[in-house]
Amino acid sequence: MTIALRGLSTAVPPTVLVQHEARDVFAGQPGLTRLAQRLVTTAFSVSGIETRRTVVDELTTAPRADAGDPVFYDQASGELLMPGTKVRNERYAEHAAALYLEAGGAALDATPGIEASDVTHVITVSCTGFYAPGPDFQLARDLGLPAGVQRYHLGFMGCYASLPALRLARQLCEADASAVVLVVSVELCTLHLRTSNDPDTIVATSLFADGAGAGIVTARPLEPGERAFDLDRFSTRITPNGEGDMAWRIGDHGFEMVLSNAVPSIIGEHITGALEPLFEGEPTLAEALANDAAGDAIEHWAIHPGGRSILDKVEARLGLGETQLDPARETLREFGNMSSATVLFVLRRILDDPAAADGDLVAAMAFGPGLTVETALLTVRG
Repeated sequence: MTIALRGLSTAVPPTVLVQHEARDVFAGQPGLTRLAQRLVTTAFSVSGIETRRTVVDELTTAPRADAGDPVFYDQASGELLMPGTKVRNERYAEHAAALYLEAGGAALDATPGIEASDVTHVITVSCTGFYAPGPDFQLARDLGLPAGVQRYHLGFMGCYASLPALRLARQLCEADASAVVLVVSVELCTLHLRTSNDPDTIVATSLFADGAGAGIVTARPLEPGERAFDLDRFSTRITPNGEGDMAWRIGDHGFEMVLSNAVPSIIGEHITGALEPLFEGEPTLAEALANDAAGDAIEHWAIHPGGRSILDKVEARLGLGETQLDPARETLREFGNMSSATVLFVLRRILDDPAAADGDLVAAMAFGPGLTVETALLTVRG
């Protein structure tokens, strides 16, 4: 049975953060040490990011006609403020609901032959906020899904969570050939940005952004002219070290991200081992991986752009061609790191590329707390 990811769609909030403007704001905060100021300037400048999107319209340096009392950023003084976790999470509930609906509705609209009434399961993904009834409930209500639709939420897993969501969707379709699964990821990372002298916090602040991705997973056959991905197989690997190098905790002033500069090296050390179980039973792929030539055997690579240094390490370790990382690097440049939603943006770029031909293989990979490496093998269809 062939199970496909169809109607792959993305959505972003309207406010644009220009990286060099954000750099100057964060570098100019009172209380920063000289070392922290230099770290901010360096981290933002070498991130590979030009723009990001945010639901916090206060963070833009453009004048705001309807500006009320500042909550996150005081434009008059240039000072970043420190709202509590409750305020940040209330903003999450407000803005995430709209993005879930936008992305989920777009996925349905982009999947020919599938109506809202056909959806049997909903899987929502996020690690940047909580509320109940949650986004799974709101999607069922606002999209007019069947009253008996089954709902699941994968929460607080971090940047890799969209791949387990697609794996779960595939398993649901394997168990029920008539299943139609709506998968939606929404991450509002900028709600948790803050000024700090801590190097890990500075790196996280230079990278994270807001965005949403969604798709339909089903065994129903594609319509004529439709483009999609076959979901061939998935694998997961927990590295033996790195548990303390990537973490996500709830603090008094939002969620606190730990992202150490050791992460790229850990990924580089274990990335081959993470791909080995994915390629089992495929002698050509296994041999290419063993010879550091995986890029010769697989045409397209959907790598989660956790940061420029991570992409550099993956490219070098796997022997990938420069253009094979273009979808990931361009996603990072234009949108930043949107946590779990980001790999869906990368996959969308590959699917939209006329050079991605019917039958081409795609290796997808995302990294998160643990340190966990999630991988998937897909095939372009249409």
